Amino acid sequence: MAHFYLESTLSEQLGVDENVVHLRDPDARHAVTVARVRVGEPLRLGDGAGLVVHAVVASIEPGDLALEVERVERYERPSPSIHLVQALAKGDRDELALQAATELGVDAVIPWQAARSVSRWDAAKAVKGRERWQTIAREASKQSMRPWMPEVQPLVTTTQLVARAADSTVLVLDPASDHPLTSVTAHDLGHRDVLVVVGPEGGITPDELLAFTTAGARCVRLGASVLRTSTAGPAAIAVLSAALGRW
Repeated sequence: MAHFYLESTLSEQLGVDENVVHLRDPDARHAVTVARVRVGEPLRLGDGAGLVVHAVVASIEPGDLALEVERVERYERPSPSIHLVQALAKGDRDELALQAATELGVDAVIPWQAARSVSRWDAAKAVKGRERWQTIAREASKQSMRPWMPEVQPLVTTTQLVARAADSTVLVLDPASDHPLTSVTAHDLGHRDVLVVVGPEGGITPDELLAFTTAGARCVRLGASVLRTSTAGPAAIAVLSAALGRW
């Protein structure tokens, strides 16, 4: 299977020369020293925005791989888009959720400062945290060979999140709900963005649930068992991907 790398300048490169593109550091170094890519091997390059180039390595220089283009593909952005609203969690559980959700096809990730989040992000930490999450999403996108890389959006409060219910379909994962997520159909979702809300280890508070439902959100459950905050979101992404015909 061809290796897959992300190169943000891919579109601009094709505009200059549609026959040759370049993969540059740091991915070029990874391709040579870690993946052991050699001249003549096939690679796939994407820009994370729907453009994918199938190419063959023509030459290798320090920090630069030149590739001969064989085929160019362009993928439409999935619609409706699925956004994972992931509550900040202790340890690396929120990051594990982000990684798995990216591999499973999430279109955007929104970090949420929930009332029961053990982890807290101040202004400085919110910037660094978002950057780290975007790096995780980028690496997971390469591993899963995704044409579209999910965007990690800025940290939101509950109030900011509730306000988005006016323009989005909000599904709150609640183990106590009587409505299974599997009952949600593509017709129910329509064409608006779908926000899947996952609480922290201690769960979503009654006040938060009331705020969500008052704003028009729907509470749904995944099954009889209670999943960790690191697995609930990815499981929901898989269910919705099937409902929307992506799988």
